[in-house]
Amino acid sequence: MWVLVLFDLPTETKKERKQAAEFRKNLVRDGFTMFQFSIYLRHCPSRENAEVHIRRVKTSLPPAGQVGIICITDKQFGQMEIFSGKKRVFERDTPQQLELF
Repeated sequence: MWVLVLFDLPTETKKERKQAAEFRKNLVRDGFTMFQFSIYLRHCPSRENAEVHIRRVKTSLPPAGQVGIICITDKQFGQMEIFSGKKRVFERDTPQQLELF
């Protein structure tokens, strides 16, 4: 399962820029990686684990701007086509899930 955080935050004042930067830093500290400038994603092994990270994102929401959070399955993520200009870029490998016996 993948958790995607999409956001559009105001950056007109110094205070707003600081809040936006802090929000991004919190995402990175929680294991999210930048997919695009305003889109961060994180792989989670289960829906329960995804909920933990979603709660963390919600606790660090900035006072202004728009933030969207969506969960998609590995299969849905794998069907995404990514392009750089007109050239297709091959997706990153899905992280391997450890199996304990």
